[in-house]
Amino acid sequence: MPVVVEVAVVLMVAALTFYTVGVWASVLASRMRPWHAACFWGGFVFDTAGTDIMRHLAGGLHWSLHTATGAAALLLMLGHAIWATRVLIKNDERALRGFHRFSVAVWVIWLIPFVTGLILGGRRTH
Repeated sequence: MPVVVEVAVVLMVAALTFYTVGVWASVLASRMRPWHAACFWGGFVFDTAGTDIMRHLAGGLHWSLHTATGAAALLLMLGHAIWATRVLIKNDERALRGFHRFSVAVWVIWLIPFVTGLILGGRRTH
């Protein structure tokens, strides 16, 4: 496997790790904390970097269900991270306690292009 593909895979796994830890730690705590938002931002940054490498390897954007769900997921992740940051800055206790419900929805949507990427990537290596 070329090194650039390995780097992209590591970035995507880092995105999965950061995002999953941030979302589920927030759920388990029943209250969002600053480090949860930092994990959301980390997931977004790693996903964006990994996606950009994959786009380059594919020779540009080729619109498909995977591409469309991936673009939607990135936008949702960005909106999620921005909103989390705003909620933390406002220090609204009600919003801090209810934020995790939205987080789980975004995480589930994000998993769709992650899993389809695994499937599509696996097909290319065989």
